[in-house]
Parts: sequence; structure tokens; C-alpha cells
Amino acid sequence: MTWLLLAAAIATEVLATSALKLSDGLAHKGWTAVVVLGYLASFTLLAQALKLKLEVGIAYAIWSGVGTAAIALIGAAFLGETLTLAKAGGIALIIAGVVVLNLSGAH
Repeated sequence: MTWLLLAAAIATEVLATSALKLSDGLAHKGWTAVVVLGYLASFTLLAQALKLKLEVGIAYAIWSGVGTAAIALIGAAFLGETLTLAKAGGIALIIAGVVVLNLSGAH
């Protein structure tokens, strides 16, 4: 259940961040509502995952790392942003860092 909550928190954060780009500086009311509701849902789900004894360092690393990587890929695939070799390498380093943190948390 904990990991499902964290996955949902990541998905809603990625949705909200994607909507942030589409909101035109929060000028578009529909996308702005998606931003606000998405972030509210994301933080609520993350808080519930932490309540179920998930370590905050591990949870936040996964939440922010996966979210960052997903947004970079979504930006390249759907929002006309570039994905250079350096960006791809950075995404790989983020994922590697999350994996190391996760493995180091297991006792």
C-alpha cells in the first residue's frame, strides 16, 4: 500500500508540473486548477505514504527523482523541449542516485 501511495503521489506531481507549463503562468484557469489540485493530491498522498513508515529520505528521493526524470522526458516528448545527451546523462544520474539511496536504506 505504501508504494502505491508513493506512485500515486509521483503521478499527480508529474501531472501538476506538466499542467504548470500549460497554464501560461497560471493565466489559464483550467490548467491552473489542475496544478493546484495535482499538487494538493501529491502532497497528501506523499504524507500518507510517510505515515505508513516509509523513510522520509527514501520517499522524497524517489518522489523528486522519478518526478524530475519523468518531467524531463515529458518535456522532450510532448512539450517541444530538447533532450540532449547531457540531459539524458543527468536523468541517468538521478535514477542511479535514487537506487543507491534506496539500497542503502535496506538493512
